[in-house]
Parts: sequence; structure tokens; C-alpha cells
Amino acid sequence: MAAPLELSCWGGGWGLPSVHSESLVVMAYAKFCGAPLKVNVIDNTWRGSRGDVPILTTEDNMVSQPAKILNFLRKQKYNADYELSAKQGADTLAYIALLEEKLLPAVLHTFWVESDNYFTVTKPWFASQIPFPLSLILPGRMSKGALNRILLTRGQPPLYHLREVEAQIYRDAKECLNLLSNRLGTSQFFFGDTPSTLDAYVFGFLAPLYKVRFPKVQLQEHLKQLSNLCRFCDDILSSYFRLSLGDG
Repeated sequence: MAAPLELSCWGGGWGLPSVHSESLVVMAYAKFCGAPLKVNVIDNTWRGSRGDVPILTTEDNMVSQPAKILNFLRKQKYNADYELSAKQGADTLAYIALLEEKLLPAVLHTFWVESDNYFTVTKPWFASQIPFPLSLILPGRMSKGALNRILLTRGQPPLYHLREVEAQIYRDAKECLNLLSNRLGTSQFFFGDTPSTLDAYVFGFLAPLYKVRFPKVQLQEHLKQLSNLCRFCDDILSSYFRLSLGDG
């Protein structure tokens, strides 16, 4: 009997199984390839001092970061990409790199740096999931981590002021969304009728942006104009997560 696979991740809301992009990437990939994950949602028993989830735990291993978790699952024969050609495999890597460079900074900014969104939505939600006094500390730590990640992604040192790159972040993100929309076209998934790693990443990055209700919605409004990307997210939610969704 295979060792149990347990995934620690942030929980759901707004009709999502998780509001956290990197948790969603792993959850979606596991659904696509049939990996039998036991999902442990972070709650008041959480003792981690950092927000470094998702974390995959087995009898012998503890793996963090989506790319490393997906590689581990592939080694366990849970592979959502086995039907892809070599070119499609190369395209997958290129598109994931594009997502992380061009889209992720704006997603992080929307959740963790834009002050109205952070103080009215992100901080209260994450604080409500974890025990006191960690609830007073961890959201701010995650916000600072997101800001540093944004600035490093943009090739600037962490002390560089965000306002100087903010407009470019959103321009890049909108261009990336347009590119994804054009690439998807009328297809169900990015490489035809079967979901793969790229679909897991796109879903993980887009679904929280699409579903979470924010007061400042610059990027969200642009996404909602791209109906095929919204349909893509809705289809994955209804096909793969329908039975696990709680009331958002």
C-alpha cells in the first residue's frame, strides 16, 4: 500500500477550495492526475511561524513549493503530462515562467500590497484561519514577503520603492492575461481536452483573482472581460472541486 500523501494548505472561501494560489496549483494538479491527497487545511491548531505552504508530507518526506511538490508526485507516477509532446512540455515550462514573471507580481500586489484589499479582505481572512497570537504576526510577515518577492521578480532590490514599478506590474499582468486568453481560445484546456500542469498553474493563479471580492479590482476587472479564462476557471471548479467546495 502506498504511503499516504498529506497536503497542508490554506483553506477556501468565495467558492474556492483554497484562496491561496500556490495551494490551488497543487490541489488542481492532484485532481488532474488522480493523486490521493489528504488535504489538511490550516486552522487554529497551526503552529508554523511562516506561511510556507503548501507542504506535502509522506512517511519519509516533507516537500514544499508547488514545482517541487509536482515533481515529487510525478516520481510517484502521478503525471498529468504523460500525453504531452516534447514541444508541449517545453511550452509548459515557458508559460509557467511567464506566469511567474509577468502575472504573479500583480496577483501578489492585489492580495498583499494594495492597502484597501489587504486591510479589508486579505489580512482579516488569513488572520481568522490561525491561532492567536500568530494571527497578529503572520499576515504582516506574509505581506512583507510578498512585497519582497514582487520587487525581486522585477529585478529590483527589496528596498526599491514599489510605486516606481507598480504601473509596469499591472501592464505586464494584463498583457499576460491577454496572451493566455488568446492561447486558450475556445479549447477546454491549454493542450486540448485533458488538463495538464499548465492548466493547474493558470487555474491556481487566476481563480483567486477571479473569485475573491476585493474593493480594488483593477486586474480582476480585466480578467472578467476575458470570458474564456473565466469559463476555464468555472469549468475546473465545477468538474474537479464541486463536492469539496464550502460556502464562500
